[in-house]
Amino acid sequence: MKRAMSARDMDRIRNIGIMAHIDAGKTTVSERLLFLTDKTHKLGEVHEGEAVMDWMVQERERGITITSAVTTFDWRVAGTKYEVHLIDTPGHVDFTIEVSRSLRVLDGAVAVFDAVAGVEPQTETVWRQANLYKVPRIGFVNKMDRIGADFQRCLKMMEERFGEHCAPAQLPIGAESGFKGIVDLVEQKAWVWSDPNDPRSFEEVPVPADMADDVETAREQLLERTALGDEAFAEQYLEGPPPTVEDIQAAIRRATVANHLVPVFCGAALRNKGIQPLLNAIVAYLPSPSDVPPIEGTNPGTGAVETRPHDAKAPLAGLAYKVSLMDDGRRMVFVRLYSGTLTASMDLLNPALGIKEKVSRIFLMHAQHKTREERMPAGNIVGVLGLKKTRTGDTLCDPGHPILLESIAAYEPVISQSVEPETMRERDKLSESLAKLADEDPTFRWREDQATGQTVISGMGELHLDILTDRLKREFGVPVRTGRPQVVYAETINGTASVEEIFDRSAEGESLFGQVSVSVEPATRGAGNDIVWAWPKANELPPPWLNDALRKAIKDGLENQLRSGVLAGDTVQDVTVTVTGVGWKDGASKPIGYTIAASGALRKAMAQATPVRLSPIANVEISTPPEHTGDVIGSINQRRGRIEHMEEVTPQTSVIKVMAPIEAMFGYTTELRSLTQGRASFTMTFSHYDVV
Repeated sequence: MKRAMSARDMDRIRNIGIMAHIDAGKTTVSERLLFLTDKTHKLGEVHEGEAVMDWMVQERERGITITSAVTTFDWRVAGTKYEVHLIDTPGHVDFTIEVSRSLRVLDGAVAVFDAVAGVEPQTETVWRQANLYKVPRIGFVNKMDRIGADFQRCLKMMEERFGEHCAPAQLPIGAESGFKGIVDLVEQKAWVWSDPNDPRSFEEVPVPADMADDVETAREQLLERTALGDEAFAEQYLEGPPPTVEDIQAAIRRATVANHLVPVFCGAALRNKGIQPLLNAIVAYLPSPSDVPPIEGTNPGTGAVETRPHDAKAPLAGLAYKVSLMDDGRRMVFVRLYSGTLTASMDLLNPALGIKEKVSRIFLMHAQHKTREERMPAGNIVGVLGLKKTRTGDTLCDPGHPILLESIAAYEPVISQSVEPETMRERDKLSESLAKLADEDPTFRWREDQATGQTVISGMGELHLDILTDRLKREFGVPVRTGRPQVVYAETINGTASVEEIFDRSAEGESLFGQVSVSVEPATRGAGNDIVWAWPKANELPPPWLNDALRKAIKDGLENQLRSGVLAGDTVQDVTVTVTGVGWKDGASKPIGYTIAASGALRKAMAQATPVRLSPIANVEISTPPEHTGDVIGSINQRRGRIEHMEEVTPQTSVIKVMAPIEAMFGYTTELRSLTQGRASFTMTFSHYDVV
């Protein structure tokens, strides 16, 4: 049982995530962190399907991370023990929601980069997500032992894509097969590793003489950029006395926590080099829960803004960031505790649903392994059993002190396919299983197509749907047949229109009336839908009963219609709807009448405003040997892609950046392998919807 946590204890907690593009080495870094901290006693390799953090069967078979796994370990620095809660996140774009919901509850992150490829597409995506949630981070340039590894080139790409607040905190000693260690620019010390199979085989050595000038230049760059991010250090740096190592470390920490600096480290995780300094940097520079501002939310009753301090004695407030089915079939909710202390058998309020939930058990997690706890204070990430209806993004709080925290934004699916059970008697079991998968994954949707009777599943990409159908077979015992993937289209309008709709019916002696006038016009692409009220005018004041309830009824009608366009029933995007007038009839006007009238008016207006269908467009980045560039460009042109940029990043690799319709890219993996003898690869990330 954990004792009550003091503010000093909380200073020794780090809630961090590992984030990067697929194959940058995130899970390998995580495995080395666990081994060095004695959390595991065997090095689990991703390519051998033995990584602890990749515990799902599908992860081990494919050698990729699919679901974010959380673990806890300890690390001692100068005799002080720190407790680190780590989440290893996926790098594939199809599982971006796992990164987003993890970053929402983390205090800091380690961004891992491939020393050869540099900044890759998904790295930019997760970096933007970290910016959205204001997550402080440090960089780790991995794979310094690979052919073509270039630390300075990777650092330059970071500066160009993310800003000049990215600064080296280390320099590599050697590169490619000659990479053997690092130079710490703060302490001006060097470490080398002698045995690539033993991460503990390192020793401190003098800074190599031939690196002295480079070290001095890079150190000045680090100090200058730290000074730009920390005013107190800037005065000392410019006016003296010369800062000590402790002064510099404290300033780097303040600037990093404030998101004014990203110190960059390096190593080769697979060869066990550079991991101890990375652990030291996590403790030294990433924030504890007490370093970040109090969590902010609203009072669900009054709407007033409220905060909760990171204090175990404050009223409880936490965020459910993930729902998962454990191997025993029970529903586990992962919760970040921001304030208060969670205890077993505790009653909690879920203000988003307006219900109370009861905690049955609390666990600290190590991938899929659980350690039971009776109480856990603020600052921790825990798994909770007993929460029957809580969803991803829901707040859990003290019923006597309600607060509603910002939820977690989900992503709309961009690809669909039909599924059907191999035997009709399994149809009900299929529906139950799909409902459980949708409970876990906010980016997964399913529905019964009324026109065809088929079950249609929708997700973020071909791999996403492939994993889900594989889980249906293995975990739920429902083998299914699948149809060809189809993209999820959207609709918008290219023109303007104004329509008045009157709904006037009588049934069983009761009159029902509603009258709504609307105008529609296209919004800027990507701006989303907007409902504007240009009524009532000063001389058209409604009777007293025409109040907020009626306005809500009209809004409900408009929003329902925006979910189903006039061309093919697809979701409507980028339309501005203006309510220009409302009529009423004494004794007959009812809210439902205005919902129906508003929906009808909008449908007619969109039909008159030149509706068009939108297709999802992807950013595609292809890495290929230069000799195959012409063939690759020809294949992209045939798939209606548009070349945006070409660059030779190394003599062995050219990168081609393309915009292409997602529907045209189905099956491209096989074609690209055929064109390049299996030497090229590509990544595809959803960009936006547009007219093709």
